[in-house]
Amino acid sequence: MSDTRRIFHLSFPPDTSGQPIVCNIIKLFDLCFNILKAQINPREVGEMVLEIHGLEQAVRDGIEYLEEHGVKVTPVAQKVRKDEDLCVHCGVCTALCRPKALEIDRTTWRVRLDSEKCVACGLCVKVCPVKAMETQLENGVL
Repeated sequence: MSDTRRIFHLSFPPDTSGQPIVCNIIKLFDLCFNILKAQINPREVGEMVLEIHGLEQAVRDGIEYLEEHGVKVTPVAQKVRKDEDLCVHCGVCTALCRPKALEIDRTTWRVRLDSEKCVACGLCVKVCPVKAMETQLENGVL
């Protein structure tokens, strides 16, 4: 079985937002995870964007475990693409890019996308005034 790396948006109901459900997938399924974005408050709905890495079957089992515990799991597009023909290099997207994957090159004054830094959160897609940013499936799979 092969290793896989996938990104998911998790929504926790109020009764589970204070429990260590995500931590349990390390022990139970031998998975690694990276929290890309989170807003968790006890007794409130919690939101998290999580990158999960491990054997393909273990990732599926881990997701099933989360869902069994009331967590709504939604796959996230795996990469963002910038259409160079549409981009007007206004820089609006750079203001919201926390991992600094989108930056303005100070010599050319053009917006650059560093795909290695991008976590595919989609904020740039939402704010781009000319719709030059789009989310795409990586390898055609969510």
